[in-house]
Amino acid sequence: MATDPIILQKAATLIEALPYIQRFRGKIIVVKYGGAAMTDPELRKQVIQDVVLLKLVGFKPVIVHGGGKEINAWLKKVGKVPNFINGRRVTDAETMEIVEMVLNKVNKDLVSLVNALGVKGIGISGKDGGLIRVEKQLIDGIDYGYVGAIQEVNPKIICDLLDEDYLPVVSPISFNENYESYNLNADDAGCAVASALKAEKLAFMTDVEGVYRDFEDKSSLISEMTVTEAKEFIAGGMAGGGMIPKLSNCINAIENGVSRVHILDGRTPHCLLLEFFTNKGIGTAIRKDGEEAFNK
Repeated sequence: MATDPIILQKAATLIEALPYIQRFRGKIIVVKYGGAAMTDPELRKQVIQDVVLLKLVGFKPVIVHGGGKEINAWLKKVGKVPNFINGRRVTDAETMEIVEMVLNKVNKDLVSLVNALGVKGIGISGKDGGLIRVEKQLIDGIDYGYVGAIQEVNPKIICDLLDEDYLPVVSPISFNENYESYNLNADDAGCAVASALKAEKLAFMTDVEGVYRDFEDKSSLISEMTVTEAKEFIAGGMAGGGMIPKLSNCINAIENGVSRVHILDGRTPHCLLLEFFTNKGIGTAIRKDGEEAFNK
C-alpha cells in the first residue's frame, strides 16, 4: 500500500528540523515580538504556538514584546492624540500611565495564551527584580519625556525563571534611579536582554520580509549577512531609514555575546519555525564573522 505523500512530506520536515533541535536544545532564544503579528488574532496565536513549540523541544525561549499599535488605539479612546517626533513617541506623564496600563494588559494576554498551551508562562517588566535600569533618553537634544535609555540589565530574574521551567514574557517598562516609570523602545529592550543573557539567538519580528539589497526588488532578499557585511550595508547607504536601527541593534547584540540574530516577517504564519528549523529559512540571519552558515 502506497504511503500518502503528504504524510511523507511531514516526516521529511521533522527530519530536516532534527539537526537544529539537536544543536540548540538547552539554548536561550529571545524573541522580540511586535508589529502586525501582535494585532492580528490568528497571527498572535501562531506566534505563541511557535514559541511554545520551541520550549517543548528543549529550547529556552524568552519573549520581549512591544505594543505601539495598542497604545495608539487606547490613547485615541481617551481622546489623546499620539505625539511623535522623528518617528519616536513623545511620552508625557499622562501618556506614560496609559502606556504602562496597555503594556501590562498586552503582557498578561500573551501569558494567558502561553498557559493555555500547557506551558508555564510568566509576565514581568523591566522593573521586576531590577531587570533593566534606565535614565532619561535625549536624542539630538530632544526631550521625549518618559522614554528611557537602557543603562544596565541584570538578567538574574530571567535566569531563575528559566531554571524553574517558566517561559518569561517581558514588558518594556522600567524605572530610573528615582523609581519613576519609563517606556523603552522594545527593539532596544530585546537587544539588551538578549545580550545580557548571552542568548544563542535573537529574533526580531517585523513587518518586512528581511533585508533587501534593493527594497523595490523582492528577489534581492539577503538570507544571511555577517556583522562586517551589515556594517558595510549601513555605511554604503543601502539600508532604508527604518532598517538602520534594527540592523544596528543586530550588530550590537552580536558584538555583546549573542550568537545569531534573525530579522523575520511576523506576518508570515509560523515564521519562527520556518527560519529556525528549515535549511533555507525565510528572513535575514546575521552572524558573527567567520561563523559557519550552518549555525542558523
